[in-house]
Amino acid sequence: MTVLVLAGIGLLTGLTTVLFGFGGGFVTVPVIVWADARLGADAAHVAVATSAVVMIVNAFTATVATDRAVLRLLRRSGTLPAFLAVGGAAGALATRWTPASVTQWAFVAYLVVTIADVLLRPGFLHRPAGRTAAASAPGAAAGRIRAPLGVPIGVAASFLGVGGSVMTVPLLRRLGHDMRTATALANPLTLAIAAPALVLFFGENARTPASAGVLLWGPVDLGAAAALLAGALPVIVVMRRRPPRIPDKLHAWSYLALLVLVTTAMIGLSLGRT
Repeated sequence: MTVLVLAGIGLLTGLTTVLFGFGGGFVTVPVIVWADARLGADAAHVAVATSAVVMIVNAFTATVATDRAVLRLLRRSGTLPAFLAVGGAAGALATRWTPASVTQWAFVAYLVVTIADVLLRPGFLHRPAGRTAAASAPGAAAGRIRAPLGVPIGVAASFLGVGGSVMTVPLLRRLGHDMRTATALANPLTLAIAAPALVLFFGENARTPASAGVLLWGPVDLGAAAALLAGALPVIVVMRRRPPRIPDKLHAWSYLALLVLVTTAMIGLSLGRT
């Protein structure tokens, strides 16, 4: 039953990868915490590490299938991917020395702050007319994320396991990109964060005894990762070839709705463990 649930969630992560740039961590962290509850306090660490595997594979697949014209916009970012990679590595290192409960509640806190920011600050849900016009041609007249911001973005995304899209999509949106372009660009940016984090995660030693019944490589739950990817990859390939046409405003509100849904689920899981 758990495998079927994970595959179903994997299908959902495939949809969120294409529609929202969420390579997996944003959705998979709560479900892996649930699936690996038998690991006790280590469940949160395993969830973050496993989500890095799912994110990097999903993000890579989506990036390969993205329109070349959209990917060329990354050239304007200069060294941003390098700064994201440095931050991603630092965040992965930080998780080794942080109690699992801190990681779990920090995840919730960040999502709550993001929801408040999206709702209260203009530029995401309600955009000035000038920005709307700029978005008529993807990337036209839109700004770019400053490269040094890649370090704090990478640290937070890797440490919390939320994926870079939670931070980069709102930033790109406020810089003038429409939702379709912002979410497409989030995938290669997530790839830059997750790749060094993944190397570090796989270099760790397993913290959980074999009797826990979870197939681990370091802190990565290989079984959960495989089930999630089995559901996600076919969806990503199909939807990238025939992307749905969603009105920009509806796309932005859907992004917010998913933020609220995942936050609510994670709070319920966190309270259930206390």
